[in-house]
Amino acid sequence: MTRVRTGSVELDEMLKGGFMPTDAVMIAGSAGTGKTTLALQYLVNGITQFGENGIYLSFEQMPDQIYRDAAAFGWDLKKLEEEGKFRIVLTSPNVLLAGGGETLLDEMIKEIGAKRIAIDSLSHFAMFIGEDKLRLEAYRLVCFVKARGLSSLYLWEAPQLIGASFSVTEVGMSFLVDCIVLLRTVEIDSALRKGLVILKMRGSDHDKRLREYEITASGMKVFAPFNQYQGLMTGSPTKVASEKFKEMFSTVAKSNKK
Repeated sequence: MTRVRTGSVELDEMLKGGFMPTDAVMIAGSAGTGKTTLALQYLVNGITQFGENGIYLSFEQMPDQIYRDAAAFGWDLKKLEEEGKFRIVLTSPNVLLAGGGETLLDEMIKEIGAKRIAIDSLSHFAMFIGEDKLRLEAYRLVCFVKARGLSSLYLWEAPQLIGASFSVTEVGMSFLVDCIVLLRTVEIDSALRKGLVILKMRGSDHDKRLREYEITASGMKVFAPFNQYQGLMTGSPTKVASEKFKEMFSTVAKSNKK
């Protein structure tokens, strides 16, 4: 089956080729983990590498801020807009809920032939409606996007501190999406590092390991798994037995040389 590739070789390998077509994907993580960077990278790569035009729907960030943040990674969003390949839509959840936002989106999708969309963010969307209505309205939004044949990313702000547990089920959001990619900060040897894991992916196998990533000058870069450590998701990482043995052996060898 044709996959929707992110353009990140390592992430696409984790996804066994990419996201499933028209899947709703949640990118969850606390502040500063790179959710917006990943979303913009997904859209820019879609346009420049795969010929799939895209829309960035924002409920909170002004276009100038999005242009600036993208430029820091070398992505010229204004140029892509001028070429008719990209659009930024800034609206409020209230307008979207009233139906006006959907009309605007329909126009944008047809205008540029969009195939991808990133929505920033569902957590901001949730601030305007009660929890009792959140699932219904989020479901309506997901269905609207799927009906237009778009592959979508939904950003979710997870209020997670170092070592805290993570859940997207407290408001019943996990069942709405087909795939969940978690970005989180982990503490190892008194240093903060970033880890990415795919929590679920309907209809496809995927890499179950937590991989390290960094936000580089050209966007998000995914690296190797944290094979030397265990317990990273609990906030209490320890080295695996083989690594402890290596350290002990190295210490003894150094002592014998002395």
